[in-house]
Amino acid sequence: MEFIYELEDIASVAEIVVAQNPKKVILFYGEMGAGKTTFIKQLCKTLGVTEATSSPTFSLVNEYQTTKNETIYHFDFYRLKVETEALDMGVDDYLYSGAWCFIEWAEQIPNLIPEEHSVIRIREQADGKRILELS
Repeated sequence: MEFIYELEDIASVAEIVVAQNPKKVILFYGEMGAGKTTFIKQLCKTLGVTEATSSPTFSLVNEYQTTKNETIYHFDFYRLKVETEALDMGVDDYLYSGAWCFIEWAEQIPNLIPEEHSVIRIREQADGKRILELS
């Protein structure tokens, strides 16, 4: 499924993505600045997170609670040097917890990704619009 959107349309695209019932582990792919974190922030709002959200670039993982008492983990593995760093932080416990797991830079942990997952690819076009592919 593919969507082309502008920033002002991001809320409706996030609602459509959630309505597609993706797997709870979602891998996000895209170049730096493509809008992965921005889309994850909107997904968190769509799922009912009311607190402020931010990129976990330095903490590696941020945890949020939804209004339905669901947990969302947002990972950013950009800074990992080796895959074992994710194991050291207990990533398996998060990924197999049944909670939502949004993972940026999943290519840093290719051997740790659960078989059951969804993928979102985001690309920026020359006109500033984004192309989002959900699979």
